[in-house]
Amino acid sequence: MTEVTADAVRAPTWRGGYGRLFTAAVISKFGDSLRSAAMPLLAASLTSDPVLISLVTACGFLPWLLFGLVGGAVADRVDQRRAMWAVDLVRGLLMAAFAVAVALGQAPIALLLAVAFALTTLQTLFDNAATALLPSLVPAPALGTANARLMTGQIIAGTFLAAPLVPLLMLWGPSVPYAVDAATYALAAVLIISLRTPPPEREPRAEGATLRRDMAEGLKALWADRSLRGLCVSAALCNVGVGALIAMLVLHITGWLDAGRAGYVAGITAYGVGSLAGGLVAGRLARLLGRIRCVFLAGAVQTGCLLAMGLVRELWMTVVALAVFGLMGLVWNANEVTLMQERAPSRMLGRMSAAFRTLAIAGAPLGALLGGLVASAWGLNTPMLMAAGLFALSVAALVPLIN
Repeated sequence: MTEVTADAVRAPTWRGGYGRLFTAAVISKFGDSLRSAAMPLLAASLTSDPVLISLVTACGFLPWLLFGLVGGAVADRVDQRRAMWAVDLVRGLLMAAFAVAVALGQAPIALLLAVAFALTTLQTLFDNAATALLPSLVPAPALGTANARLMTGQIIAGTFLAAPLVPLLMLWGPSVPYAVDAATYALAAVLIISLRTPPPEREPRAEGATLRRDMAEGLKALWADRSLRGLCVSAALCNVGVGALIAMLVLHITGWLDAGRAGYVAGITAYGVGSLAGGLVAGRLARLLGRIRCVFLAGAVQTGCLLAMGLVRELWMTVVALAVFGLMGLVWNANEVTLMQERAPSRMLGRMSAAFRTLAIAGAPLGALLGGLVASAWGLNTPMLMAAGLFALSVAALVPLIN
């Protein structure tokens, strides 16, 4: 793939494979954001129990614990492009069926739990395959920029296009956001099918190689890298807090702040605006501070945002805090993914990425459940304070990595 140089920083060209992958990811994110914004509202309309609502989020993370390593091992064995479009087609069919169930009024909490679990199970293969595929489409010096642009494009689609549309689409019917999500999966699959990438070059597999051995090799290689190991521990701690934040945000805004659906949409929109800004500064901060220091700074600022959300009972404060939280979250994520792609051998990128994701996301289902329990026991603002404490621990875990 050709590349251009601007201000001494290489960036991927839009023509060819990267452009199609970018477009597919943005379209799919648009649909996902419609579903992600609509599903908590659907769950809140079915029950006011914080624990039940938190279970929807928990089921959206749990498959990473059960199948994350398998997804990475499979991604290193198969053609990643084919795996991605096949998964998108299956997800599209699943969401179409769910949209029909919602339209017919046959979508109880149990179905929401099942759909969240199934979608994330499929995502374990898709995400690991996508992480492993990108370096074959983009030259190594451009990976950081490519990741930041990809994430920024997804934020624009998810926040500025999808999130404001959710209330309007739901006026046409509660099933409409899910039907649109199904269509975006199908369109993304077509774009990925159109990629013309050569079959991945892999060394012959050792005799007797098994998925279990492949998964063990990925874990071992990840743990042997000091920077990736420390970053993984930090991400695992903060994701317990993220699980609580995601699970309880709808009740925090509509309940504790009494801001209704409009307040909830304002909050997630502010998060997206901040994330967009993060995409614009992530690369510059990385060049100025280094990737590990960028993650450290992001985590420290996010801790303050969570404290503000949990202590100040004002919608404007939550909106501002979510905007800053989103900015620093993009800085964290872009540098985290790029560091993995830079340090992992190409033949093991899928497995090491899966091991990282599995260990890092492991705490999110626990955090979602803890958020529901804490909210039930001590109030709807307390999950934010709990999340702040966990983020503080994650920042402390990065200190030994800073030179």
